[in-house]
Amino acid sequence: MSTLESIQARIEALQAKADALVAKQSESALQKIHELMSRHSLTISDIEKYTGSGKKSGRTNSSRKQGTVAYQDPKTGATWSGRGRAPAWIAKAKDRSKYAVNVGKASSKTQSKTQSKAKAKTRVAGKRKGKGQPRGPQPALYLDPQTGATWSGRGRAPAWLASVEDRTPFLIA
Repeated sequence: MSTLESIQARIEALQAKADALVAKQSESALQKIHELMSRHSLTISDIEKYTGSGKKSGRTNSSRKQGTVAYQDPKTGATWSGRGRAPAWIAKAKDRSKYAVNVGKASSKTQSKTQSKAKAKTRVAGKRKGKGQPRGPQPALYLDPQTGATWSGRGRAPAWLASVEDRTPFLIA
């Protein structure tokens, strides 16, 4: 059976071999770079000029713009940009600010706008106070005694009730 010291000694020996291989590979890569630079008579300043103002794709490493606010689930680490359909872990949250994570240099003005938009969306999704009819299914207000059909009073009146002038006999008490 191996002892802890012997295992650690093997680990150190393997680590030294790995370091030697990495150094050998990087030296061969540097030699290739040096050969290419001398063949094409390039200098380090030429390379710096190329990378500084040369051909760049339109994308950067960070796909987010500075100043945006993202949301992160503290349990799973999942993130959401705030655009598109909200994931389940944040969809039912009343206050999304506890999930907000600053990305870049977000100002407090940006954060407050995002929070107020989130609050407005939750207000619209729930019942609206004092404006129009409540959302969702409503209890029946009218009953047809012959067929047992009901109507909530919302939308177009059914045929059995539309032709009647006085609807009070059909009201459910």
